[in-house]
Amino acid sequence: MRVIGLAGWSGAGKTTLLLRLIPELNRRGFSVSTLKHAHHGFDIDEPGKDSYEHRAAGAREVLVGSGRRWALVHELRDEPEPSLADLLRRLSPVDLVIIEGFKAYAHPKIEVHRAANHKPFLFRDLPQVRAIATDHPPADTTLPVVALDDVAAIAETVLAVAEPLEVVLDVLDRQGPAERVTLAEIRRRS
Repeated sequence: MRVIGLAGWSGAGKTTLLLRLIPELNRRGFSVSTLKHAHHGFDIDEPGKDSYEHRAAGAREVLVGSGRRWALVHELRDEPEPSLADLLRRLSPVDLVIIEGFKAYAHPKIEVHRAANHKPFLFRDLPQVRAIATDHPPADTTLPVVALDDVAAIAETVLAVAEPLEVVLDVLDRQGPAERVTLAEIRRRS
C-alpha cells in the first residue's frame, strides 16, 4: 500500500478532484481507498434506520452487512479521536490510499489550490507537500506544479509522490500533537 494526501482550504476542489481521480486510477489498474477527515460529528446513517437506532441506544460498534457491502460504525463515546496512523491501520490492503484533509499530519500531500478562494498556498507552511495542483501556479516553488483540471497529470503525480504505508506510519507514529501545524497558525502566518 502507498499513501498520499490531498490538502487544501475548503472550497479548493479536493473532493471534486478526488471524484475524478479515483476512476482515472482505477482505469490504470490501481485499487484505491480513501480516508476523509471530518471536523465535527457526522452520521453515515439516518434516524429511523435500525443501525442508527442501535448506535443511538448506546452500542459501541454497529456493523451492517449485505450482499453488496458492509459498514462498521464505531462510536467513540468518551474516547479520544483516533490518530491518522490508527485509522490507516484499519484499512484493508489496496494499491493506494488517498487521504482528504488531515492537513496537520506528516504524511505526503499534494496541495489543491484554487485562486478564486483568495487563500494562501499551504506548501510554505506544510513541509510534507510534495506537489501542487492549482489553477494559478506560484512563482516561488521548486515543487512539481500541475494544472488543477489535468486529472491524468495529477494521477501521474500521485503515483510518483505517494509513499509506502510503512514509511508513512513510521513518520506519523513519531509525530506528536505539538508538532502538528494548525490552521490557526497558517492563517496567522499569512
